[in-house]
Amino acid sequence: MKFQVNRDVFSEAVSFAVKLLPQRTTLPILSGVLIQANDEGLVLSSFDYEVSSQTEIQADVEETGTVLVSGRLLAEIAGRLPNAPVRVATEESRISLTCGSATFTLLSMPVEEYPSIPEIGPESGVVPAEEFATAVAQVAVAASRDDVTPVITGVQLEVRENHLGLVATDRYRVAVREIEWDGGAVGGGDQVVTALVPARTLQEVGKTFGHSGTISVAITSRDDRELIAFSADKKTVTSLLIKGNFPPVRRLFPETVDNYAVMNTAELIEATRRVALVLEREAALRYTFTADGLTLEAIGSEQAQASETIDAILTGDDTVVSLKPQFLLDGLGAVHSEFVRISFTKTENPNKPGPVLITSQSSREQAGADTYRYLLQPNLLLR
Repeated sequence: MKFQVNRDVFSEAVSFAVKLLPQRTTLPILSGVLIQANDEGLVLSSFDYEVSSQTEIQADVEETGTVLVSGRLLAEIAGRLPNAPVRVATEESRISLTCGSATFTLLSMPVEEYPSIPEIGPESGVVPAEEFATAVAQVAVAASRDDVTPVITGVQLEVRENHLGLVATDRYRVAVREIEWDGGAVGGGDQVVTALVPARTLQEVGKTFGHSGTISVAITSRDDRELIAFSADKKTVTSLLIKGNFPPVRRLFPETVDNYAVMNTAELIEATRRVALVLEREAALRYTFTADGLTLEAIGSEQAQASETIDAILTGDDTVVSLKPQFLLDGLGAVHSEFVRISFTKTENPNKPGPVLITSQSSREQAGADTYRYLLQPNLLLR
């Protein structure tokens, strides 16, 4: 195999191919990047049985062929090459890479031992790339990071008619968002098509394809393996879906809430960060909502306490809730509006507050028009 390729194009392609590979693997062969040189250019692929990445780039190919090389090492080398064309040639089990005055010789890995890249089924639908990336960033923050319960480490995608819902939860909070979906017959009528995608993979897809115009999505079931594929700009990422039943968390959202407060989003974020400085780890902040405004209180220890009051417009009864500051900040950071509404749900026990609902607010008086909702359970132990 022998080819010449633009340095920046090659470096970006290798970086994309290795991005989703695990840092450590029990099978060294899975840490490789497969480079296929054909008459049209290069195809770079990676696959670890759960997630795959593949991209096509242009190159001047003198001799076609296929080679497997350590992915992270190649990415580090490609990222530091001088500004000159990259020439790659193979001879027996060695790969020679030359760029300007720099030359590297790498040992190839056995291609015949590498697993087959997953085949992608027909397109299921198309989503606007920028809106999809925004929705993923808003929702994925609520997914669990505890692998003990894999089913809640993912983001549930739900296709209904002409829109796509994204839902995530870690038991303490739930985030949902709806975006447009162009899928023809898929998800039409009363049919709901679901796919539970690992949150980490979905976040990388959002970052990678966020400026691609549109993203093609394909949900495939083959040989007892359910896959989802995202494609744009001659790049494709596939992921195994998480098996199991996602909890029915949508029913936790109230239809209407009469008791709520509206405040400036940035002011609430900054006040929360300041007052939380004295807290010990995992402790909660107390938020007291009255007609006079919102008071934040932190009892960190005997040595440190803090409080601050900011403007808030309260509708309904005075309310006191204790919330984990980071969980609240995650929700506030996903509200892309100048003001935010925090609504207070009720429980059957009048002494036990229900979850707070965080939504956007266009102005002090006008509710936001977007579909983002974030439901956060109060910390009941520290009230």
